[in-house]
Formats: sequence, C-alpha cells, structure tokens
Amino acid sequence: MDIRLPNLGEGADSGVVVNILVKEGDTIEKDQPILELETEKAVGTIPTPVAGVVQSIRVKVGDKVSVGQPILTLAGGGTAAGVGAAVPPAPPAVPKPSTPAAGTAAATTAPTTIAGTAATTSPHISGLPVAASPTVRRVARELGIDLGRVRGTEAGGRIGMADLRAYIQQLQQWALAVAPQAAPSPAPPAERIDFARWGPVVHKPMSALRQTIARRMSESWQSVPRVTQFDEADITALNELRKKLAPAYEAKGARLTLTGFALKAVAALLRKHPQFNASLDEAAGEIVLKEYIHIGVAVDTEHGLMVPVIRDVDKKSLLELSKELETLAARARDRKLTADEMKGGSFTISNQGGIGGGAFTPIVNKPEVAILGLGRAALKPVVRDGQIVPRLMLPLALSYDHRVIDGGSAARFVVDLVKELENWSDGVME
Repeated sequence: MDIRLPNLGEGADSGVVVNILVKEGDTIEKDQPILELETEKAVGTIPTPVAGVVQSIRVKVGDKVSVGQPILTLAGGGTAAGVGAAVPPAPPAVPKPSTPAAGTAAATTAPTTIAGTAATTSPHISGLPVAASPTVRRVARELGIDLGRVRGTEAGGRIGMADLRAYIQQLQQWALAVAPQAAPSPAPPAERIDFARWGPVVHKPMSALRQTIARRMSESWQSVPRVTQFDEADITALNELRKKLAPAYEAKGARLTLTGFALKAVAALLRKHPQFNASLDEAAGEIVLKEYIHIGVAVDTEHGLMVPVIRDVDKKSLLELSKELETLAARARDRKLTADEMKGGSFTISNQGGIGGGAFTPIVNKPEVAILGLGRAALKPVVRDGQIVPRLMLPLALSYDHRVIDGGSAARFVVDLVKELENWSDGVME
C-alpha cells in the first residue's frame, strides 16, 4: 500500500523533502514520523497513518513533492478496511480555475450582453441568412463581425449600415470601459546567462526558504511605496540598566538584550500611534487597525531570514518577552518553527546590532505597514549641556508604507521612540 503526502494545511500544496526518518525494512508504528518536509518557511514532520514494514521509499532528500503523491510503500500492518480508509487512492488532478481579474471578467461577459441584446431584438434563425445588403455584409466580413449579433432596425429586421456602426460603437465603449482594468501583460522571462564562459562557477539550487524570501521581498518592493525615517537614540543609561539587570534575568533563565527593551517601547508606541499597527486592505479600499499587538522579530539563521511572531507584546513583562524571544530564536535556528508561529504579525523589528553595521533600510514585511531597524550602537562624541561627552548612540531606521502613513506621523513615531529609549525606569523586571 502506498503512503501519500497528506493535506498540508491552508495555502500549502507541496514541499521539499529535507530529511527521511526511516529506511527500507524498518517496522513503523501508526503516527510515527517518516520524513521532514519544508513548506514556505516551516519544516514539519509527516507521520504515517498506518503501521507496517517499509517496502520502498518513493522520494529522496531534495525532491519537491505535492499533496497526494506517493512517498513510500508499506507492506502488511493492518486490515484491508483499515488500509483502504487510511490510504485512499490519490484523486485525479483537477485544474483549479484561476480567478479572473476584473478586466478579464468583464471581457467574458460584456460581448455576451451585447449578443444577448441583439438576439432578443432581432432573433437569427440558424441556417437562414441574415437580412442585410451586400455592402453591409462585405464590411462586416472585413471587420470580422458576426451579423447575427447586430440588431436590425430597418423593415423586417433588416440590418443597415447605421445598425452596423451602432454595434461597432458599442464594442468601442465596452473596450474603453474595461481597458484600465485589464490585467498587465506578463513580464518577459529572465535571460539565462552562461557565467562559466568567464571562469569556474558552482551552481547551488535555491532552497524553498530562499525562494519564499525572494518572492516576498520582490512583492513588497514592487507594491509598497516605502520611505525610511532615520534617527539616533542615546542608550548610554539604558545599556547600564541592562548590565545591572542581566544577572537577575539570567538567574530566572532569561537573557536580557536590547531587542527586549525595543519590544516594550514599540508596544507602548503602537497604542499611541495605531496607524503603525495596521494593514491596507487593497481590495476593499480600507485601512485595518488592529487592536492586538503581535510583533515579529527577524532572526538571522544559516538557512535564511526567519520572522517568528511574539503575540500580545503589550500584555507581557520584559522578563516574559526575554524568555519567549530566546525560545523562538532558538527554534528558528533549528528550523522548528511552525507556519502559524510566523503569521499574524502587526509590526516587525529587525536588530542587526549583534552583527554590526549602522543604519540600513529594512523592507516592509507586507501586509504590515511598518518595520523598525536597529543598527549597532557606537560611542560617539555628543554635546550635552555645552560639553562634548562620549555617549552610546543607537541607529534607528523606520521604514513605512507611504500609502497608509505620512512623513509627519513617521517623524513623530521616531521622536517618541527616542524618548522611550532614553528615559527608561528601573521597574522593568516583572
């Protein structure tokens, strides 16, 4: 009996095999994991629905498999009824009809409307010629017009030149009405370049994760008019506070980082500036203001950038956030995040301070409308009370969707963020 790839959940119909957990000859139990599959940004295990002995493995690491495709064959281990219920034959592939664009829908219905009007007012009996002069027939033939669709207004329903002109004007009006809504022509295929002509090269296939990142970044870049607001925050006092609290946090099993402080500060500001905690519903022409605050945190892994989401940030203490942040970051690096753990964010923070570099322009994580980038803090000479003193300055970069957020709103958000980071109280343990 064949074990086939089961339904993978909403929005996923295929994946890439990253690990096979059994081998031929193994005896496996029901619900035992048999392989690990990468879908979008998540890696999950696929269990067997029945017990048995592995007779053959139908896939290998790196294969892309689709729902319903056989992944291995089992021998024995269940009644015929049980096998039939657990491993149904794959349904025949039925192509899903693509959802037409507005212009396409109009294109398929408008001519029918015109034809229906003609047929109602001047029915054409199949097999009999349409009443029209030879001149009208010749013009219609040259223009490719079916006279059976044209309403004749002359005696006996005869079609005159005026009727033909009226029908052509109808077609022109319909074409002008749907032209602005027509779907854009597809982009030309990318040019293949043989780089080996100039020297040795190595071809490395893009992983499913890298393809997902590439697609989403391209979509964001092409559809979001992004602006980035820059500033710096003096975190000298905040860094001293972090060092002071770090031992107590470690005793409680948490690592206190600047990202934890940023999460608390941003959560407070999203209540004050709700347009940054929103999404744009382009289909409805509405701005969706979210009453929850779920913040995604970009995590750099050897597989690529992953963004787990911390939920209800405004309701959690700095200690709770520090623990959850460390747990999610570790799960991201081990590719153990689920798809749900990376969905539902309302704002994103990307902290590159641990790597290095200063200000940068983060790309908005669509469908969110804003993202905060943190660079590496550095000692700089700063004027305080007329004196030049060394201060630890943190680069801030706020990218936002200019369709939803105006420049003045972004400037006010960053000014308030600087105040939050520069004026922190000691009571942040619980």
